[in-house]
Amino acid sequence: MKNLKFILVASLFAGLVSNGYVQAQAPTQTQAPTPTQTQAPAAAGGATVLAPPKYPDGIYIKENTSNRRAIPYTSLREADVMWSKRIWRVINLKEKINFPLYYPTQPIADRKSLFDVLKDAALKDGSVECYSPDDDEFRVQYTKSEIAGKLVSWDSTKETEDANNPGTFIKAPVKTEITSEAINKYWIKEDWFFDKQRSVLDVRIIGLLVLTEKKTESGESAGSDKPMFWVYFPQIRPILANQEVYMRHNDAERRTLEDIFWKRMFSSYIIKETNVYDRYISSYTTGINALFESERIKDDIFKFEHDLWHF
Repeated sequence: MKNLKFILVASLFAGLVSNGYVQAQAPTQTQAPTPTQTQAPAAAGGATVLAPPKYPDGIYIKENTSNRRAIPYTSLREADVMWSKRIWRVINLKEKINFPLYYPTQPIADRKSLFDVLKDAALKDGSVECYSPDDDEFRVQYTKSEIAGKLVSWDSTKETEDANNPGTFIKAPVKTEITSEAINKYWIKEDWFFDKQRSVLDVRIIGLLVLTEKKTESGESAGSDKPMFWVYFPQIRPILANQEVYMRHNDAERRTLEDIFWKRMFSSYIIKETNVYDRYISSYTTGINALFESERIKDDIFKFEHDLWHF
């Protein structure tokens, strides 16, 4: 009996000691971040932002998208291509179906816009090469400093009063950085071809051009676009494959930026096809007739594939 009492008292004492030790080791809200965390600049109100966050933003850790790889292209020989046509398209980000390429305008925990992905890859990682907007054959490459300069504009018309000479105004240029909100269109350069080895009409995107909207000195739209730079699309496919986009019906089955282009989940219209004059549709027709010409080119490609088969 005495041995039983001794065992009960010892067990109770051990439990109290263990509980006190666990409470002493448990982290509190006043403790500093762990060594693996870094403190980003203070947010509005003076709050400290942890990067990466201290706790996961969700009920599970997302690993699928970060480990995805771009689907490799099938092997293609020159002898396999019995027909091809080069097309230039415009993706207008104001169309609702193209919103996943435009939003979010500010990066959030699990999503970025296409422009932010390209900008970070070009300036931070250096994993994407950018080329002159005047050369869609990828011969004139920009350096990091040149790209950074194109993403910043200066307004030299602003003036401010000189603190040393009251009543005297001096030039005070205002720096404006081009963000995702300013990007309104993308151009796509792609090749449509018929692969007789597989007996399929296929398409591969060659390049992507970023365009921003031109502004007047008053900040209003000038009604035209300003091309920024070309990127070689096969080079950016592995990066796009790791970037989620918003899916309206199911957050657990999100697609990636690579999926949008691979599955043609975007809206666009044709502005040029290969021709003897090397001219755009806008050079010989405008307005609604330009859209009719765009549809004619698209219909010609469809009819070519359709007429290959006998039903």
